[in-house]
Amino acid sequence: MLFGREHVERYRATGGEEGHEWQGTTTLILTTTGRTSGLQRSTPLIYRTDGGAYVVVASNGGAPDHPQWYKNLQAFPEVEVQVKADRFRARARTAAPAEKARLWPRMAEEWPQYDEYKERTDRDIPVVLLEPVG
Repeated sequence: MLFGREHVERYRATGGEEGHEWQGTTTLILTTTGRTSGLQRSTPLIYRTDGGAYVVVASNGGAPDHPQWYKNLQAFPEVEVQVKADRFRARARTAAPAEKARLWPRMAEEWPQYDEYKERTDRDIPVVLLEPVG
């Protein structure tokens, strides 16, 4: 099973032939700019689409703090996304409350563990829209 850095490497090397389909769902690669280091950081994330946007969840497995990738995109919302072999620039934004209320059930249908993660933490788990630019 692919995970973490290996997931990113295999996804990139195969144009998503390995890694796009993962444990019964689909993943994309999100590349953010480190808010303190300035380095590029890539993370595989489960996604769904909504109109022209790609939707991801900053669950961090229900940990008490947001994932690093989410903190990075809060500082630098211009990101790169790879879906299969397609790589493109996008602007990330946190879903507004009404959008989240609509999108959360769709994301939890795609990955039911999101509802479990929500029960594990007191923090509000963000739903993020990645909107292609250019």
